[in-house]
Amino acid sequence: MDRPGDGVSSLSGPAGPTTGLIDLHMHSTASDGEYPPEEVMARAARAGLAAVALTDHDTLDGVPAALAAGSRLGLRVIGGCEFSVAVPWGEMHLLGYFLSPATPSIENFLANAREMRASRGQAMVERLQALGIVIELADLTLAAKGGAIGRPHVARALVSRGAATGLNDAFDRYLGRGKPAFVDKVLPPFAEVAQLVHAVGGMVSAAHLKERGSRSVLRRLKEQGLDAVETRHPGHDPDLRARLTDHAIALGLLRTGGSDWHGDGGDDGVYAALGSQQVPGEWLDRLEQARPSVSVPEPM
Repeated sequence: MDRPGDGVSSLSGPAGPTTGLIDLHMHSTASDGEYPPEEVMARAARAGLAAVALTDHDTLDGVPAALAAGSRLGLRVIGGCEFSVAVPWGEMHLLGYFLSPATPSIENFLANAREMRASRGQAMVERLQALGIVIELADLTLAAKGGAIGRPHVARALVSRGAATGLNDAFDRYLGRGKPAFVDKVLPPFAEVAQLVHAVGGMVSAAHLKERGSRSVLRRLKEQGLDAVETRHPGHDPDLRARLTDHAIALGLLRTGGSDWHGDGGDDGVYAALGSQQVPGEWLDRLEQARPSVSVPEPM
């Protein structure tokens, strides 16, 4: 369990203390989620959440629609993004908060990241074709529905083509690390992305670290710009949550949490429900209060 007293505003504008539960990690069709941003916000509102962050992979394209939907629904929406960054053990996901799609430096960086995603998708397609599987880059684009391409879209294309029985089968046979169609990402350094986000008044939190979240690892990441750690995540059992909480408190890191919701799931399992991680609103308030000031803020 988290320690007693654990409790924690946003692109949609500052507000008073955030009361109620929040969810700071979710996805839409702007990346690899199942539903468009408007529907994600509608479901979050029906779940009784006070505030949410839309954190699609390498894109802020869903944020404007999410903000508009949140305004209609009385739901506070924070612009976010889930970045993939390089760390000593390989890849880590980094959640950036308080981000705007009207920020040139962020958008330029993300546009380049999406181009690399498309190139990686093409490389996976070529490896699958070499295995005799009928698949084209257009299949990935169709599966992505205009969003940033990722491995889940390749998996969905394989299922659609009849080359896999489900998403898990696609990863187990072709797309998982060490499998014949796996292609490594080209990743930016953690410190580069942290600096990019801080420069526009944002904050960064290490996502779903699981057993990687040792105190020594978090200490090194903090030295390079880490602001917070995602302690509450579906992949973290109670013991791990408690350890991460202890480390965060000892190191002076803030805490975040979220469902990492992608949709309702299917044959390959069910994602954790929106709001399932019981994240207190005051965590968001603390994040906002700690935001870096910027001398010449970019457009919001």
